[in-house]
Amino acid sequence: MTALQQQAEPSSAEPGERARRQLPPLPRLGETGGVVIALVALMVVSSIAQPAFFTWPNLMNIVGANSVAMSLGIGSTFVIIAGGIDLSVVSMTAAAGMGLGLLLSSGAPTIVCVLGALALGAGLGAVNGLLISRLAISFLVVTLGMASIAASLALVVKNGSTVDVFTKPAFGPVHTFATGELGSVPIILVFDVLLILVTASVLRYTRFGRSVFAVGSNAEAARLNGINVKNTTAAVYALAGLAAGIGSVIQVGRLTGASPQIDPSLLNGVLAAVLIGGTSFSGGKGSIWGTVLGVLFLGVVQNIMTLADISSFWRQAVNGLLLILAVGLSAVRWRSLRRRTAEETAAVAEEP
Repeated sequence: MTALQQQAEPSSAEPGERARRQLPPLPRLGETGGVVIALVALMVVSSIAQPAFFTWPNLMNIVGANSVAMSLGIGSTFVIIAGGIDLSVVSMTAAAGMGLGLLLSSGAPTIVCVLGALALGAGLGAVNGLLISRLAISFLVVTLGMASIAASLALVVKNGSTVDVFTKPAFGPVHTFATGELGSVPIILVFDVLLILVTASVLRYTRFGRSVFAVGSNAEAARLNGINVKNTTAAVYALAGLAAGIGSVIQVGRLTGASPQIDPSLLNGVLAAVLIGGTSFSGGKGSIWGTVLGVLFLGVVQNIMTLADISSFWRQAVNGLLLILAVGLSAVRWRSLRRRTAEETAAVAEEP
């Protein structure tokens, strides 16, 4: 009787197991679903606590105040997906901004000044990429060194002084780009949307974008499949430098001057935004859209702290805390993904 029961138990459990396998999978929030929910909840709470929050001028102020972080975050997304990290983006922004200020002060045409700033940022980023890809130096060492070099360059050119460009004729278009409006819509918002659409398309639909994911997932496997790993690595750091150049144009346009120093908490915010948006710290996974959500989330946090008149000293602590939480969240997501993949692989192997 016992033997018969033992033989019957697998057969009786088998229909239930098959039924569970045939049930539709539970909906998953994905890498950015949780951020969307958190962002919506934060905005609802903020609008209740601070009625001024959900006004058009304040919302557009959030967009303008975070446009530099948006640009740097997009550039950093390419780097982190490719398996690296760039600690020099903020310092390169300061250096490119000083270059822009000097060009504007020299009386050069606006287009020359802007292209000069973009070229300087991209050039510094390319140096990072070449040292990392060709000489195989650790990206942490290279970008940390470049952060110091670029910060020193920004300070040396004018002995630490800010370059006032407000009265320079070529500054007008730069100022309009950063602070002007088309009707009631800020020009910088239109630019941000175009930048997001272009970079998201490049990352998702082009061969270069697929190469970035492949290199971040497994560089050796990417090499064996014909991808030029060195060129791809160099390119993503050059893109991060170009993003720093774009950020410098926005920064100078908003501040009406080129400052050799930028908010030191900006780097924490940029990295936190990328990781909060679902980009894996270990590479091979992420999206521009996730980074956009991360930047908006942190922007709303900073805005509500401003409206609540919380000391700026605490804001840096909040940025640091959010960075730690973002890295921890990224690690948890990665372990969960690996466990889920292993379970699905085991389930497929068990099927007859």
